[in-house]
Amino acid sequence: MPAKDLYHDTVKVALMKDGWTITQDPLSLRFGKKDFFIDLGAERLLAAEKNREKIAVEVKSFIGPSEIKDLENALGQFVLYQNALSILEPDRALFLAIREAVYVDLFEEAIGQLLLQRNLLQIVSFDPDQEVIIRWIT
Repeated sequence: MPAKDLYHDTVKVALMKDGWTITQDPLSLRFGKKDFFIDLGAERLLAAEKNREKIAVEVKSFIGPSEIKDLENALGQFVLYQNALSILEPDRALFLAIREAVYVDLFEEAIGQLLLQRNLLQIVSFDPDQEVIIRWIT
């Protein structure tokens, strides 16, 4: 199993504060002979429909020397996991968890807007100090 991201536990707490139940830590998947480990699996009850909403969350810290290189790596991992989930658990939505500061720096800029407009990512941003979710971008 890969090492936990720097903000793994912070995102876990923030999701629980936001009403999610952590069901897997990590969410492990097998596709063919390959194993994948997405940081968190979570569910919450949708009261009006009496159904459960299911998500997978991949946490990325973006603390490397290049935000663009971190974005390239995160995007590649997201696409890989999203495609595997579409076959193995099609009812589970995948989100990339990033700090709100990273969201502002990257996704309010042209390159981030391009990725969001083309629906290449779903993002959950969080405040690492308060351990809360700031926004969901779908």
